Amino acid sequence: MIKHEEVKNGVIFPVGEKNEAYARYFVGQSYLKTLISDPKVSVGVGNVTFEPGCRNNWHIHRDGFQLLLVTGGEGWYQEEGKPAQFLKAGDVIVTHDGVKHWHGATKDSWFEHIAITAGTPEWLEPVADVEYNKL
Repeated sequence: MIKHEEVKNGVIFPVGEKNEAYARYFVGQSYLKTLISDPKVSVGVGNVTFEPGCRNNWHIHRDGFQLLLVTGGEGWYQEEGKPAQFLKAGDVIVTHDGVKHWHGATKDSWFEHIAITAGTPEWLEPVADVEYNKL
């Protein structure tokens, strides 16, 4: 059974379109609704929605940071060398400059977060299925 299917319709903000621009950096289907993209503001803000089992590749934010505000569903966040953290609505993640990490949905739940991002992402390898499936 798939959990939190209501998330696929958006929790606070609309789900947006299929995240085709970044699809090569994800395993599975994600959706993106850009909320703030203003060249006079040094951060981007987007509503990112993950189908069950979807996760992004390992990545690093260079000369910046990323804040995740979890708004719905269930997901995972992991920094390199640390155990994965289970996420649910109301959780907040702070990723500092230069920290290798990934985030995404659990295998059986939709997941949604607001991403507040500064700097430039450096996209790396996918999260291995064998590691993800252990969660």
